[in-house]
Amino acid sequence: MPLALLALAVGGFGIGLTEFVIMGLLPEVASDLDVTEPVAGYLISGYALAVAVGAVALTAAVTRFDRKTVLVGLMGLFVAGNLLSALAPGYETLLAGRVLAALCHGAFFGIGSVVAAGLVAPERRASAIALMFSGLTAANVLGVPFGTFLGQQHGWRATFWAITAIGVVALVGIVVLVPSTRDAARPASLRTELTAFRSPQVWWSVVVTVLGYGGMFGAFTYIAYTLTEVSGFAPATVPWLLVLFGAGLFVGNYAGGRLADRALAPTLLGLFAALTVVLAVFAATASNPVAAIVGLVLMGVFGFATVPGLQMRIMGHATQAPTLASGANIAAFNVGNAFGAWVGGLTITLGLGYAAPLGAGALVTLAGLAALAVATLLERRAIHHDAPTPALSTAS
Repeated sequence: MPLALLALAVGGFGIGLTEFVIMGLLPEVASDLDVTEPVAGYLISGYALAVAVGAVALTAAVTRFDRKTVLVGLMGLFVAGNLLSALAPGYETLLAGRVLAALCHGAFFGIGSVVAAGLVAPERRASAIALMFSGLTAANVLGVPFGTFLGQQHGWRATFWAITAIGVVALVGIVVLVPSTRDAARPASLRTELTAFRSPQVWWSVVVTVLGYGGMFGAFTYIAYTLTEVSGFAPATVPWLLVLFGAGLFVGNYAGGRLADRALAPTLLGLFAALTVVLAVFAATASNPVAAIVGLVLMGVFGFATVPGLQMRIMGHATQAPTLASGANIAAFNVGNAFGAWVGGLTITLGLGYAAPLGAGALVTLAGLAALAVATLLERRAIHHDAPTPALSTAS
């Protein structure tokens, strides 16, 4: 694989760390800035909202520029946002820094997916995208536990200083290693990029991403309550259990990319079916600690194995103008996060218990599987309909 993919992965690692590490530092942030923990929680929801907005709006604004130049600018925005967070004198400034960093998140992964796919042969594109996203999974496995530890030992600002440094490394790596597209085909204009959304399959891809990923993330949002209140684990063990979940993400991301390169539609259908079963069985066996650990790891494996394929699917149906469609799918991941968390929270509010988000996640993923099956059927019918009719022989 080209070294340029490593630079993109480092950028993904820093972005993933920014997104997730705040969850473990909320108590320290709330205490230091004298705000309640629910108010501190807006640092998470505000980030997610900014990701969704930036994935579409910022991507649309930069489609006509050289993609390397855009990636450099986005990483510069990321560094500025985290530097502002590290220096923040109060809550409002910290929130502004979080939003600033989040704006680059969706656009970076959306444009980065297109760049990564263009660096390798067509049959390795999903694997290249998976390698870029491996930075995000590594952030969950290694970055979040150590980032949380760093913040608890030396103050939450130390974590943001570390993330800023990672952003600088990624910025230098992109400048040095990622090739320019100025001498290649000129990037499509915004008007051309918007034509991708005339394809029904692009919209089907967005719906499948929202439902398929939303089911997994809705279950994950409340997993700490499931592990402590249902499975019986001590709260102190939860961070280490989440490392196992992160390891599952890493394995799933790698395997999902390899499988999607071989057969995209069957891979996604199989992964969604497996994830539905895993979530349903996890919900039924969550009271057993051993079964809970197995379910947690498998949820990570099958949940994130879908990501490279989902990104490849929408790009495959927007081949002439993939950048904005790719960014829209990153936004769809975050909409799925919010939707899944809302559904999972609703089950708890209704008094169904802390294992209920897992069951709800299974139903949402099942809906994603149904949508994917319909989309695949329509795609195959369209291909069959458009296939040329063999000429009839007139030989006697």
